[in-house]
Amino acid sequence: MRTLIFILFCSFTSLSFSQSEEEVKSARNGGVPLEELPEIVITKIGDDFSVYLPYKNPDLSIQSMQKYFIAYDLGKDFEGYDTYLVMMKNEKGLLTATYNQKGKLIRVVEKYENVTLPDNVIVAVLKAYPGWGIVEDKFHYVQADGDIHKKEYWVKIQKGKKTKRIAVAPNGDILNGN
Repeated sequence: MRTLIFILFCSFTSLSFSQSEEEVKSARNGGVPLEELPEIVITKIGDDFSVYLPYKNPDLSIQSMQKYFIAYDLGKDFEGYDTYLVMMKNEKGLLTATYNQKGKLIRVVEKYENVTLPDNVIVAVLKAYPGWGIVEDKFHYVQADGDIHKKEYWVKIQKGKKTKRIAVAPNGDILNGN
């Protein structure tokens, strides 16, 4: 009898794991591959919950700044102040973060210059302005209370002696141009 129960158990167990690993991963993600999942913005959850949503920029100096900020321990430095400002700087830019009197992150502003542009931005600019070249760029990122308020590249392009400054979203949408 024990042998029969063991055989039945093994057969049911093998049937439950008969799906391929890719089918299981696809089912877990709702049928969407992980690389194509949409960005999820987490808003404020309670009064004491700090949220920082780093942007996945291809520039390594931005990534290292964001990793350093995430690892930063505020400790008890904020006590006794209404707001507390943390500033971090590297060779390409600046990250400033504001905390309230309870140590909750309320605002992050990041500004960088001459960064590695995402492929979407480069392709969009060169398609919209054929014959123009990108000569410099800036990246601005603003987040407040867990919501992203600004995420854009300001690109300076040049054709001969003419120059233009245009704002481009990370997905390649041209926001404005001179």
